[in-house]
Amino acid sequence: MKELPSDSVDMVFTSPPYNMNLRIRKGKYCSRQIVKELSTKYENFDDNLSMDDLYNFNVDVIEECLRVSPLVFYNIQILTGNKPAFFKLMGYFSDYIKEIIIWDKVNAQPAISSGVMNSQFEIILVLERTSPMSRLFKTAQFDRGTLSNVWAQKRGKKSCKTHGATFPVELVEKAVSNFTEEGALILDPFMGSGTTGVACKNLKRSFIGIELDEGYFKFAKNRIENNEQ
Repeated sequence: MKELPSDSVDMVFTSPPYNMNLRIRKGKYCSRQIVKELSTKYENFDDNLSMDDLYNFNVDVIEECLRVSPLVFYNIQILTGNKPAFFKLMGYFSDYIKEIIIWDKVNAQPAISSGVMNSQFEIILVLERTSPMSRLFKTAQFDRGTLSNVWAQKRGKKSCKTHGATFPVELVEKAVSNFTEEGALILDPFMGSGTTGVACKNLKRSFIGIELDEGYFKFAKNRIENNEQ
């Protein structure tokens, strides 16, 4: 992202890794893995940063997102392995958070242990650099009273067998269609399986995707080029 010029894209829609493999044992954070690190959501990423590293990493990412774009949609889920970092993150960027969207996944994911509530929603932080104090979106494409900040959308099908942290195309399409015009340039710095790119192609938007894992990059490129939903 540092190679992109400032204000070079119209909107960022992305979702960072959730640090799912950092757990609590005897009151201390530790990795869920005991043997060779293989993430439960990603093929080649451990997803178990320390809480401080997770916080600092996301600060760096969001600051870069706000540098290259005036509008950022940052999808996160509050979990054991990220709660302190993500709540602290919301405080750090409080002056830039324009809106919070609740993604209601309709069907709750069953809890992994007793005494834990089922998880049915994720959060989309909407950050804006130019006029975050106002709830008015100057690029809004929706009519007054037609768009809620609770979006009910099922998780959808899994497009890549080795990538378990995906969101549905329809979720991205809702954001892109309601907050950008046709021909806008959208960035996803955690491209993964390429869902944001597919949504952009469906809606006649341009797209830039950045992905650390070469295998996921090739999968996403092929999926977008062949318009595989």
